[in-house]
Parts: sequence; structure tokens; C-alpha cells
Amino acid sequence: MSIFVADTVYRHRAKKLEITERIAHFLDTGEVIAAKKVQKKSQIIGNITTDTEIEPNFVCSEKHRAFFKEHIGNGFSFNVAFQKWLKSNSGKTYADAITAYYRILEEKKSSKTKIDKQFEYNTYIRDFFADNRGKSLDEDIKCWKYKKQLPGHNRYEKSDLDVLDK
Repeated sequence: MSIFVADTVYRHRAKKLEITERIAHFLDTGEVIAAKKVQKKSQIIGNITTDTEIEPNFVCSEKHRAFFKEHIGNGFSFNVAFQKWLKSNSGKTYADAITAYYRILEEKKSSKTKIDKQFEYNTYIRDFFADNRGKSLDEDIKCWKYKKQLPGHNRYEKSDLDVLDK
């Protein structure tokens, strides 16, 4: 998946969460909240070195990807945690970013990664398999589809397994 597609998907999901929150606010209060307008500032990026400072309003680009692949290797990818780090650490160097990338990978290995709210299915599938070691992906999907049809939240609950008996 290209970085453009990944970034677009990420922004789309963040936008989906904002819309969901605006709808919930309207249903609770009757008040309409205007959509947030996001202005992107185009960045002119010169030659990136390890001493280059991370620019404000960082946007993942093919130039950035090429730099990180050169210094980290072909296994490099802009994972969500690293993108967030880059966007919140302008002024630090790209050498700092490389160090942070490796630290983030190590943290992922040793701890349960936080899944953002807009990724409901990812949270559901993690919780489903943590509670049901012998179950299949097909069973998880059946429970997820059942859960989405119910009123209320979409978090996994043991009672979701009832659909498998039907």
C-alpha cells in the first residue's frame, strides 16, 4: 500500500470518528457542531539527512519513505505510532526519528499496542481471540457482524458467542 493510500485511510478513519462524535453530540443535545477545517501547509523538503530537523506539520511522503528505507531497510513502514511520533516531534532530527522507530518496534513486541477508537473491528478481533484461543477467523467475523447489528457499543463480550449456536 502506498504511503498516500495509507495516509488517506488514516485521515478517513479519523474523520469518521469526528463525524460519529458530532452525531452523538447532536443526538444528546440537539446542537450542531461545525466540521473542523484542516488546512494543510505544503512543505518543500530539500535533501533529508540524519541531522535535518523534522519539519512542522510533517506529512509522510515518498521522499521520507526513501530516506527511512535507506537508513532502516526495506522492512520500514510508516506505522501509526511512528507517524504520530513524527507529527508531534518537529524540531528533533531524523536521527532521533530513526531511534524512535526502533524503540516503537520494541515496545510493540513487549506490550499490547493501543488501538485507536475508530478501529473498532481491530479491537474486537484482538479481544475475541484473547478470550477464545481455539476459535476461527470465520467465527470471529460471524460474531462481529452479529454485534454490529445490536444497539449499543461494538466491543467484544462473551455473550456474542451466542450467535455461533444459531
